[in-house]
Amino acid sequence: MLEFVALGSDPIVGRAVAQELGGVAYVAERPDPDRPFASLVRVATSDPSALDAAADLGLYLCYVRTMRRHPEQWRHNLPTPGVVAVFGMLRKEGTTHAEADAHWRDVHAPLALRHHPGMWDYRQCSVVRTLAGVAYDGFALCAFGSHTDMRERFFDSAEGQEIIRADVASFASARSPKRVVAQEWRFS
Repeated sequence: MLEFVALGSDPIVGRAVAQELGGVAYVAERPDPDRPFASLVRVATSDPSALDAAADLGLYLCYVRTMRRHPEQWRHNLPTPGVVAVFGMLRKEGTTHAEADAHWRDVHAPLALRHHPGMWDYRQCSVVRTLAGVAYDGFALCAFGSHTDMRERFFDSAEGQEIIRADVASFASARSPKRVVAQEWRFS
């Protein structure tokens, strides 16, 4: 599904825009100037300018792929249980967006589903067009049931951790920013 993704510096504004547009907001639990953004808003709309207030750091048209979906549905206008690790992805130097994206989708996703046992929801937002901001290639949304699951069940083993790190290095740049730990709010 094509959606607009807005990156912002204000989590309160990000959540308000997502609510107004019936989208999803991922807001940093503790905004940190060393992190690349404080909110990420996903929304399907015909008017991308409606996201302007939440897009002071970037605006992207993305193809959102659901790789794993938690079967539980929660009430809208409340934060969903758990925590989401949001990763911005820049492709490895010397590869095209199409090459990096195909690897991310076809090779990395199955590895992630196998070696991240605590991850209960996983979505890839593949950037189709950068409208403003850093030219990211994608955003990974890795959801866990709790901080403990994210900390203790992010990897299935030391070997699994090394497999994931080696694979990420094969398609993503070391310049990709640090993850943002966020709370998810669904308004759709």
